[in-house]
Amino acid sequence: MSRLSYQLAGVFAVLLCATWPAAAAVDGVGDSGFSVTETAHVTASPDQVYAALIVPSKWWDSAHTFSQNAANLTLDAKAGGCWCETLPGGGSVMHMTVAYVAPGKALRLRGALGPFQGMGVDGAMTVMLKLAGDGTDITMTYAMGGYAKGGFIDLAKAADGVLGEQLARLVKVAGPH
Repeated sequence: MSRLSYQLAGVFAVLLCATWPAAAAVDGVGDSGFSVTETAHVTASPDQVYAALIVPSKWWDSAHTFSQNAANLTLDAKAGGCWCETLPGGGSVMHMTVAYVAPGKALRLRGALGPFQGMGVDGAMTVMLKLAGDGTDITMTYAMGGYAKGGFIDLAKAADGVLGEQLARLVKVAGPH
């Protein structure tokens, strides 16, 4: 499937979900990985969006956690910090490690989300915040590389859908109340 086909599929998915304020696209997919980019605009300042971003328990969907409860998520927003989850019975999960922090501007995390953790892959998620008009443009990019039995096409589509959903939830939390 061509790059344009993936981009068109992302646009079609956005059109099907009228309440989804984000635009999504699989930027590229190959034998060794993929990249997806989600974008949205919210009528809130970059500082307000950043404040919401670093509290994933408020915007990440419980269905996409190991414990099925987003309240168990924490993010230590400093280089080397953990985006972690506590599990019942004393367990825990490190979803990603904080690699770069520029409050109100950017956050970069490294790691393999969810089911990717059990694969031979690694990823980088970068969230960029830019003052634009009446609010903030948000760009969330997740690049994944490594080995995946069966390739990356279906994984890219799944990641695109999940991250688009999470960005839409972030927009709702960060937006006007």
